[in-house]
Amino acid sequence: MEPSRPAVTAPGTAPGLPSAAAGGPAHARGDARGGGRPAKEPFGRLPDGTPVHRWSLENGGTRLGVLSYGGIVQSLEIPDRHGTYANVCLGFARLDDYLAASPYFGALVGRYGNRIGAGRFTLDGRVHHLSVNDGAHTLHGGATGFDKHVWDVEPFTRDFEAGLVLRRTSPDGEMGFPGTLRAAVTYTLTRSGDWRVDYEATTDRATVVNLTSHVYWNLAGEGSGSVEDHELTLAAARFTPVDAGLIPTGELAKVAGTPFDFRRAKPVGRDLRAGHPQVVTARGFDHNWVLDKGVTARPEHVATLRDPAGGRSLRIATDQPGLQFYSGNFLDATLTGGGGRVHRQGDALCLETQHFPDSPNRPSFPSTVLRPGHTYRTTTVHSFGT
Repeated sequence: MEPSRPAVTAPGTAPGLPSAAAGGPAHARGDARGGGRPAKEPFGRLPDGTPVHRWSLENGGTRLGVLSYGGIVQSLEIPDRHGTYANVCLGFARLDDYLAASPYFGALVGRYGNRIGAGRFTLDGRVHHLSVNDGAHTLHGGATGFDKHVWDVEPFTRDFEAGLVLRRTSPDGEMGFPGTLRAAVTYTLTRSGDWRVDYEATTDRATVVNLTSHVYWNLAGEGSGSVEDHELTLAAARFTPVDAGLIPTGELAKVAGTPFDFRRAKPVGRDLRAGHPQVVTARGFDHNWVLDKGVTARPEHVATLRDPAGGRSLRIATDQPGLQFYSGNFLDATLTGGGGRVHRQGDALCLETQHFPDSPNRPSFPSTVLRPGHTYRTTTVHSFGT
């Protein structure tokens, strides 16, 4: 089964999201020309000598720091209700830390975000064996996914926007995935301070693709402590339960009456210790929510996160059918962030817009197949406010 979906379109179909989309009150107004062109500075070298750079952007009251290595969002700064800025995502101050032990902090994830069970899938009658890097499974594209490569980066300013276009060609067979995949990901800061991510990819051979961003959010500021008091809303009446390896069972379970019900805003930590078998299995939340809207032609609002203390808020809009909410279960006080503070369990959370985990092995899930002559396109918009 290979259902059609707006995220994969015929050549020439326009991607489309005006910068004003995604909703939410803007926390500031600005002019990309006033903030200037994105700035570039050295950020170290890989062991083979390849240089890595850090790009800085500012527009509409939002400040963004991006690495050419892994397309990593190293920092994202926004103000609270008093106008005080803080970096609201986890990251490192040194390249060596990203190379040594990063749990995908801020990473651009591919070819396939989240998990593929048993490290294999069948497409057009052929079994493809993938890099296995999460027990018996493939996680976030395998041992050397998109997050572990240096991307070509092109800065731009246009129409009161500032941004970066990141490009990379993944060769046929990389991490076991078929087809030469040419990917382009655009990070844009809009006039209203939204951070928009536009993903695009083409292939010369049938393959699967599921790109996403793996930012760890703490709206009180990186290193400030637990996010269990953050209030979260998810527009989803169902989720995908997982087995012991965190692979979806195939069931679309109702959230009603369970800790997975975030249809009305509630603190992230309210039901973390409720003893629900799925929460125990994942050591917290590490599941895909089935968004009520399904696959849509344009991004629609699906999630809101708010820090009641400082007032910062994040609204997410996407055209994707799923969202992986991960509550930072495996942060274990062994990593020190860019601010010099140790990150403990629950000190940040991830909200990854996506197609469902293990979709290549689940014909009932929305398809992630991309074929030659078609273009994978998807957009997620992050809007900030107080």
